[in-house]
Amino acid sequence: MERRPFGSTKRQVAVIGQGTWYIERGQRASAINALRAGLDEGMTHVDTAEMYGSGAAEELIAEAIDGRRDQVFLVSKVLPQHASRRGTVTACENSLARLGTDRLDCYLLHWRGSYQLEETIAGFEQLQRESKILSWGVSNFDVDDLEEVLSIAGEGRLACNQVLYHLGQRSIEHAVIPWCEKHHVAVVGYSPFGHSGSFRGVHTVAGGVLSAIDAAHDATPRQVALRFLVRRPSLFTIPKASSPEHAIENAGAGELRLSKGELARIDEAFPLDSRYRGLPTV
Repeated sequence: MERRPFGSTKRQVAVIGQGTWYIERGQRASAINALRAGLDEGMTHVDTAEMYGSGAAEELIAEAIDGRRDQVFLVSKVLPQHASRRGTVTACENSLARLGTDRLDCYLLHWRGSYQLEETIAGFEQLQRESKILSWGVSNFDVDDLEEVLSIAGEGRLACNQVLYHLGQRSIEHAVIPWCEKHHVAVVGYSPFGHSGSFRGVHTVAGGVLSAIDAAHDATPRQVALRFLVRRPSLFTIPKASSPEHAIENAGAGELRLSKGELARIDEAFPLDSRYRGLPTV
């Protein structure tokens, strides 16, 4: 599995990680086995949130990583309605308890809410001083939001921005990715196959391009799609897997290498909108 520096933290993190949104809705044993299979394949970047199943996803992850915590780059998120300074600290401590660990590798504000960013960042900084988190970041932040974080915290404090990014939704390429690259902030794409099963398969013209490329690499369309989404040094992605087989397939993208010509073909088949229409979210 390829690893690269995770934004300003400089820590080497797997480019293909494991998302857990809705993971608690499936069969528990299968979900745990999928996460463990992903870890075995090097997908040690595991992302969750207090929102996912109202903490159930964190409890499931705790079982999956039991005895392997030191292998994992573990990320969780605070809901905006909890993101006062004190609320951020309390929410993190609750997540730590559910996850069965004494620290998070990165802790994110899930999206902007009514609390001032100064409060949330003060909570993050307190948690970091107490070694309960090793770094912090944000999710679903557009450039103006990122600029505000920078004005409060200064350079080098913001580790990542987690945003919607898949072949059918590439809007972050207009401004968010360039901003993050300028300020050494990792970009973590969520829902890399689209939401609610919207991934385009082989039965579309665009999907046919993926199939033609995957045939040249003994890969799958999903692996080709994932590799395109981490083609730049700032990019990471966190697909969810519901079975060990699916996790192993996702992990295969971590070593896949696409040529400039193949990347150009994908770019043409799944074009970026000609103008920016605002930050996409789910």
